[in-house]
Amino acid sequence: MSVDKTRFKHVSYLWDEAEAARLAGDEVALLIYRSNLLGADLRLTNYGGGNTSCKVMAKDPLTGQQVEVMWVKGSGGDLGTLKKSGLAALYVDRLRSLKNVYRGVEFEDEMVELFNHSIYDLASKAPSIDTPLHGFLPFAHIDHLHPDAAIAIAAAKDGKKITEELFGGTIGWVEWKKPGFELGLQLKACLDANPGIRGIMLGSHGLFTWGDTAYESYINTLEVIEKCAEYLEQNYGKKGPVFGGAKLQSLPEADRKKQAAALAPILRGFCSSKTQMIGHFTDDARVLEFINSNDLDRLAPLGTSCPDHFLRTKISPLVLDLEAGEDLSDVAAVKERLAPAFEAYRKMYEDYYNTCKHPNSPAIRDANPVIILFKGVGMFAFAKDKQTARVAAEFYTNAINVMKGAEAVSEYTSLPRQEAFNIEYWLLEEAKLQRMPKPKALSGRVALITGSAGGIGKAIAKKLVSEGAVVVLNDMNAERLDSAAEEFRGLFGKDSYTTAVMDVTNTEQIQATMDIAALAFGGVDLIVNNAGLSISKTIGDHTTKDWDLLYDVLVKGQFLVTQAAVAVMKKQDIGGDIVNIVSKNALVSGPNNAGYGSAKAAQLHLSRLNAAELGGDKIRVNVVNPDAVISDSNIWAGGWAEGRAKAYGVTVEELPAYYAKRTLLNEIILPEDIANACFAFTGGLLSKSTGNVLNVDGGVAVAFVR
Repeated sequence: MSVDKTRFKHVSYLWDEAEAARLAGDEVALLIYRSNLLGADLRLTNYGGGNTSCKVMAKDPLTGQQVEVMWVKGSGGDLGTLKKSGLAALYVDRLRSLKNVYRGVEFEDEMVELFNHSIYDLASKAPSIDTPLHGFLPFAHIDHLHPDAAIAIAAAKDGKKITEELFGGTIGWVEWKKPGFELGLQLKACLDANPGIRGIMLGSHGLFTWGDTAYESYINTLEVIEKCAEYLEQNYGKKGPVFGGAKLQSLPEADRKKQAAALAPILRGFCSSKTQMIGHFTDDARVLEFINSNDLDRLAPLGTSCPDHFLRTKISPLVLDLEAGEDLSDVAAVKERLAPAFEAYRKMYEDYYNTCKHPNSPAIRDANPVIILFKGVGMFAFAKDKQTARVAAEFYTNAINVMKGAEAVSEYTSLPRQEAFNIEYWLLEEAKLQRMPKPKALSGRVALITGSAGGIGKAIAKKLVSEGAVVVLNDMNAERLDSAAEEFRGLFGKDSYTTAVMDVTNTEQIQATMDIAALAFGGVDLIVNNAGLSISKTIGDHTTKDWDLLYDVLVKGQFLVTQAAVAVMKKQDIGGDIVNIVSKNALVSGPNNAGYGSAKAAQLHLSRLNAAELGGDKIRVNVVNPDAVISDSNIWAGGWAEGRAKAYGVTVEELPAYYAKRTLLNEIILPEDIANACFAFTGGLLSKSTGNVLNVDGGVAVAFVR
């Protein structure tokens, strides 16, 4: 096939003929391939949005006869990463025969359970609510997407008329109806009334397109969306400036980031009044165009139109009454100004719930905003984890695109509040939420572990992420930090971490790291002061340079990082944890250890002092005392191993065994053991403990605290 890819300006043509040829003959594999291509372009559909299908002939395992089977994206999942395990497989004739028992729109929810009678592959994914939308259409390959350009027309006041004129009657129109059995019947009725059409626009919702082959469906989808986008582009500015023109100008980028970092922890605190949230910030140009416009105050309260949008962004955003560039250093004053806005938003959401609820509606959910707009600065999103917050921001950016397009060609219309509520508090949506895994112990927590690009620090970071936290990886060595980031991306995904080059003795780098944490996650609430080094020399050989380095990194470093973190935690006002990795040497006297041992003792007492001071802020400060963590630890660099071996009269090679034999448990201590201790303090079971010391040394009697 020869395709002029240059004709696509607003969508990405990604079809690879060689790859498609390799998959030829396997329609399900081609469905997955097509789905992945569509999901790779956020202009076509967002993460988790849309669904695709194909119908094939297959052998019935019971009768041996050839039957028609539909493979369709199952409940949950994402087109961009879809695999066969994410597909549901159903007998087409059995699915369509459910019409015989359908009792009408008031009972359509009961049809979802009946989908199970149509399952062909018992190991396939559970069918989604969109299954009949594909099943009642006769085409071999179908795409249902939520492209910004198409929804802009679908959400326009006269979207039906525009669709008819733009496509010359080749695209059908179905008025807004929430997804389900009834909508599937309406799609079929639309097709029957308009034979030969190439797709159907769903009012305020999205687009259905199809083809006889995977490629025909793919190219049809791209062409329809491209035509919608071209139409919008041609109309921008014809009615006047976009969004009524700019009302104010954005701050310069550096100033935007500075203001956002200063404000994010305060917003996170407000949004975490019920459940601790993770934040995301963006100052994308599309966002700035909208929030700086004259039409912001008119359009923002309307909310979004597409169900996929408002399910993730809530019914409408909170627009802050703050001036871009104003001084935010008086935290108490800023909180006092913002508190009424959050109270008003919560009241609005409660009124929305109480006005629209049904007798069997699920209980009201968190009434705090998900999307927060700061004119001249950018957009914040807050949700249960980083991915959900980032995706919410992406969806609201799509909603902005929809509003922009609809306003350019007509007038934007959002869903009526009742219709929106019926989707948001749909019992089937509630059931889906109830099936989700329970939050992990550290879900909603932002952890910063100093020196976390290797050794003990990296082990701690891995443990905390595996228990649900997001982490700020940091190290003085940028190359080492990049390697750790690559490892975390492979193990946990891009939303599990951010990075910062940080020297714990450098106040500017520490503050920059706190700002990075605020922009990436909304703040920080779990600090592990782990960065360190060691020098083992006799008093005679010890230099003042050695002494200053030990005290700068171990004592002052712990103090400076704690000081900066506490400032953020107090902005959030949701408490926090500080865990200081000290040493058994803080308690035990040994030879050739004056500088290191006394610095560790200072770290230990500084921890006690901080615990005494910060308890009223619900900030817990605890200590982990390791000993002889040799594996993958920087502590053994720079002659420390040689110095300790000399002090104990053994060789360097004999040190691990020497350390193990002198313990009560006769155990070698690993980085993972220290990580487990940090989790013990922060995982929730010791939430009423502060000022404590946990020895992880295999049992060194002279290091017992009492």
